[in-house]
Amino acid sequence: MFDEQGFDETTVDQITSAVDISPRSFFRYFASKEDVVLGDPMIYGEPVRQRLAQGLESMPVWEALRWGFEAVIETVESDPEWALRAARVMISTPSLRARNTEKHLAWMTVLEPLVAGAMTGPEADRHYQARAVTLCALTCLDAYSAEWVHRGGDVPSRVLLDDAFRMLKPAILTE
Repeated sequence: MFDEQGFDETTVDQITSAVDISPRSFFRYFASKEDVVLGDPMIYGEPVRQRLAQGLESMPVWEALRWGFEAVIETVESDPEWALRAARVMISTPSLRARNTEKHLAWMTVLEPLVAGAMTGPEADRHYQARAVTLCALTCLDAYSAEWVHRGGDVPSRVLLDDAFRMLKPAILTE
């Protein structure tokens, strides 16, 4: 419905009518209309965190971050048509783009400490570096998503995410 009409143009009443529930029931499941598209940020963030932690046991930081985002790729690949529609709606709706940024900030709270633990140097430097590196990785996720939508889902998600990670690898991780 969002993809056809536009997110802002679709009302909660239209949604509840389409799925035959009351608006009150809708708000028991979702705090806002944005939650229908993006949901709880940690539903996807926790699997990313788990994968990152696993990867850091045997991989360099950047590769471990990429491995963490494999959880996102698996979700996309489990239902690519739905994922493409959701990404298209998110990218074309300012309030959803803002909510996606909030999701990334929530992910930062669980990813950055793991990355900091893998960095070297004084503690203050490690946390600063970890924030910068983790934000670069999240930017790769955004770049891949936007390009995937731009190409209509015709290029495999994994290829685009790998390309973004290759292009944006932070210089601090190449020293």
